[in-house]
Amino acid sequence: MSFKISEHLYKNNLHHAYLIQGRQDEVMLEILAFLESFGIKTSGNPDFCHISIDNFKIDEAFNLRSFGYEKSFSSGKKIFIISTNHFSLDAQGVLLKILEEPIQNTHFFLIMPDINGLLKTFISRFYFISVKPKNEELKYAEKFIAMPLRERIDFLKELLAESTNGGDEDVEIIKQDSPRSKALKFLNTLEFALHKKLVSKSLFDISFFAHFFKVREFLRQPGSSIKNLMESVALAMPIF
Repeated sequence: MSFKISEHLYKNNLHHAYLIQGRQDEVMLEILAFLESFGIKTSGNPDFCHISIDNFKIDEAFNLRSFGYEKSFSSGKKIFIISTNHFSLDAQGVLLKILEEPIQNTHFFLIMPDINGLLKTFISRFYFISVKPKNEELKYAEKFIAMPLRERIDFLKELLAESTNGGDEDVEIIKQDSPRSKALKFLNTLEFALHKKLVSKSLFDISFFAHFFKVREFLRQPGSSIKNLMESVALAMPIF
């Protein structure tokens, strides 16, 4: 049975804040469908707000907090959906209070491909949902694991290649699927696939996972070399 986010959403007992780790486009579709079935309009509704941004910073957090405290235009629920790849520490601090003291009939959905950069205190204010990698994503990672080193490097070059499409319609797609974002998504899937493979083979030398953790930390730092960091992952992994 496929995983459904809607299994965690209850119309009669909607949590004030959800944190969802998964592919943003797919998660968004599920949430919109749930809200529509709930009778909440997701277009032409002043009490519905969707923010899609690569890096959610302190200015966005102050604006969101202000919107959250404003009175609704109707007697219904206010819904805020934030789709982002990164969430700054300052922004997390700004929003902690509004999450600690929920506003009646106001609900937040935060969608991220990777939550490892968030503060534990921030995460604890949410109902957390983690979407497991899809079968095709796992097969992609398993194919990478089985490759010799040279092929792994070539694979990463293709994976991290930036879109060359132009036009305003592509701007949002590029932001949401930047090389840095793609690297983090792939690293998470790769870690999941490797864990399954090692456990199935009763192999417990997982020291290279510590390197994954360091790479993930550096990937979140602006200016870091995505190419070099991901190539170091290919080097650190065992050859099966």
